[in-house]
Amino acid sequence: MATPHAVITHARQLFHTDSTAGRPGARRAVRTRTGLLVGATAVLTFTVLPGTAGAEPGAVTTPQRATALVAEASHELEVVTEELNTAKVHLERKKAAVTSAEEDAADAEQRLDALDVQIRELARTAYTGSNLSQLDILLTSDSVDDFVSQIGTLDAIAGHTNDLVVEVAQAGEEAQDARARADAAADKAQEAYDEIKAQQTELEAKIADYERQYDALSVPQQRQVVEAHGGTAVAVPAAPVAAASGAAQVAVNTALAQVGDPYVWGAGGPDSFDCSGLMQYAYSAAGISLPHSSGMQSQMGSSVSASALQPGDMLFFYSPVSHVGMYIGNGQMVHASTSGSPVKVSSVEYMMDDFSGARRVA
Repeated sequence: MATPHAVITHARQLFHTDSTAGRPGARRAVRTRTGLLVGATAVLTFTVLPGTAGAEPGAVTTPQRATALVAEASHELEVVTEELNTAKVHLERKKAAVTSAEEDAADAEQRLDALDVQIRELARTAYTGSNLSQLDILLTSDSVDDFVSQIGTLDAIAGHTNDLVVEVAQAGEEAQDARARADAAADKAQEAYDEIKAQQTELEAKIADYERQYDALSVPQQRQVVEAHGGTAVAVPAAPVAAASGAAQVAVNTALAQVGDPYVWGAGGPDSFDCSGLMQYAYSAAGISLPHSSGMQSQMGSSVSASALQPGDMLFFYSPVSHVGMYIGNGQMVHASTSGSPVKVSSVEYMMDDFSGARRVA
């Protein structure tokens, strides 16, 4: 599991709103949520819930412990999902490298074929009498000037032939190298694909296990799990959110239009999303291409301090980054928070313990 960031005091003050001021459980809820996540690993360890196959005989799991384990599992699954999203982006790039290398190989081979025709033509004329030897030229020349002229022509032909032979050799090497690069890129792409397929199979099993045990919780416990990972949902702003640029405005509007759509691991729209899939979808509508990976998105654009946030900025959480949301002003963000909770607007302050930075891409 990712290690939560330390509390950013001035940022927490920035995001502190009247809706949480004076609410006795607000601070306690943040500490509780963080406590549920600290110490979890990338391997799911919540299979000790009542009625699960992994429960040890005689083991007693309280509802509170069960809720904590499922909350931990929710975050772990998001970490794995975002890692898988990143691996898929890398795979697509390797596929593009394969295509490029194959195009280079094809171009080099076409050039080699064209030069081969020229070489064959030179060889044919050389052995059919079209080119004369220096002795033939001497015996048939009418004058010294004629002899020198013909010798110069013969040398030029020979030089051209030598240059052509060198060019053919270089083209052959280039074609061979390009083909080798294409083959190597194809092998790497296949290895990456096989690895991702294995990860995907493992992730699907974990998701099924998580959903089964989440369904076994009571409704209040399920709500606690959702709030532990994504905060409490608040109403979508009644007034239009005003962004600083046209692209950011389109992204904000698009993201807010998805509120209520279900969270699905690895989904990128148009009807369901995970956290980075929502950001990719929203900014795609604004003509800005983002990879479907919160970790990779956290390296794009320019860094923004918590005190300078504007609507449309992307907010990242945990270290390494495994969650992302979009700031919409007034200390709020829209995000696809976790399984069991649809895309929603929530307070940023609730997750500031785990805040790891913000980026502006528009």
